[in-house]
Amino acid sequence: MAAAAELTLLEKSLGLSKGNKYSAQGERQIPVLQTNSGPSLTGLTTIAAHLVKQANKDYLLGSTAEEKAVVQQWLEYRVTRVDGHSSKDDIRAVLKDLNSYLEDKVYLTGYNFTLADILLYYGLHRFIVDLTVQEKEKYLNVSRWFCHIQHCPGIRQHLSSVVFIKNRLYTNSQ
Repeated sequence: MAAAAELTLLEKSLGLSKGNKYSAQGERQIPVLQTNSGPSLTGLTTIAAHLVKQANKDYLLGSTAEEKAVVQQWLEYRVTRVDGHSSKDDIRAVLKDLNSYLEDKVYLTGYNFTLADILLYYGLHRFIVDLTVQEKEKYLNVSRWFCHIQHCPGIRQHLSSVVFIKNRLYTNSQ
């Protein structure tokens, strides 16, 4: 999914009604937002943080200094590890890392839903939707997290719902 499409989904999920106009620059199609009152903003995470502040939902950026740092860490992870990496091996490595990380967490920051969860969900959707049942079971913590995020009000919108089986079918998938 193109970054502009993700930002439009984010706008809607945040309850922002005015549709911003996005353009893309460079070979990697980095999103650019021309603001009404100042310079243009460049980059998915920069624009997303701006939209969160515009919607007065700063809690999505983290509530403590540590949580804010973790949100930034995962936003950076999204841009550096997920975007532009589409080989099966790259995605398997991302899913393996994420599965390990999410073992004892509900959300990426622990127990609070943040912008990092939203953008990582959008970034991973195109890969998760193509996983087999066995692969979803192999990355059980990612599947649990992803299923939870897709059911958060206003997040999934027009994206296809990914089906997860509640009972394990394969006993040796770990």
